[in-house]
Amino acid sequence: MKVTVITACYNAADTIRATIESVLAQDYRDIEYIIIDGESKDKTLSVVREYADRVTRVISEKDGGIYFALNKGLHVANGDIIAFLHADDIFATKTVISDVVKKFQESHADGVYGDLQYVDRQNTNHVVRNWKSGHYQPGMFLKGWMPPHPALFLKRSCYERHGIFNTTFRTAADYELMLRFIHLHKIKIAYIHEVLVKMRVGGVSNLTLANRIRANREDKRAWLVNGLKPGMFTLVRKPLSKVVQYFR
Repeated sequence: MKVTVITACYNAADTIRATIESVLAQDYRDIEYIIIDGESKDKTLSVVREYADRVTRVISEKDGGIYFALNKGLHVANGDIIAFLHADDIFATKTVISDVVKKFQESHADGVYGDLQYVDRQNTNHVVRNWKSGHYQPGMFLKGWMPPHPALFLKRSCYERHGIFNTTFRTAADYELMLRFIHLHKIKIAYIHEVLVKMRVGGVSNLTLANRIRANREDKRAWLVNGLKPGMFTLVRKPLSKVVQYFR
């Protein structure tokens, strides 16, 4: 199975090297690596060009933001499985892709997901939060559950059947897509009980209280655009479920 890894970046010169090297270090050989740059103004592209002979494709042009970039990557991807590894993220081990492919083959699932660690921006060995996903049961989205999007690998056929990212969302297009695929269309997903991705702290939706309130409104709209109704406490339980991650 061919795996496409898509990295979206903009002014990421400080972190993009680690991201690229974590992809190139994978022990799985059949990887297509696509980097989508939003026409960075710093030295991001200079770093990327150092790996030109090992990166499948680089596109650098202005876009409307990260979800536009991810859709652009989806449009040119040729892999059977799609992974997103943002410019602040790294794969946790050298065997992530091979472990995921093995799980796809064993489970015959449409998607495979695992755990995620939030780490310090300077020291990626310093874990700030542990996101342990756990096994999915139908209806868990109503309880505020969701898998960590960077640790979710999906077959390209899922996007062909159910659509791509809804770019009318500023911060919750990943949540809307997962809600649409898993809860609404009931794709089959399988869980790997291991950390797949390390994400540097500082996500846009969690930077301030105002951003968190805005994100909560987008979460509600994600249900509405799909003709779904959240539970009475769904939108409260979703952010609250993340609090425990600081104590794991």
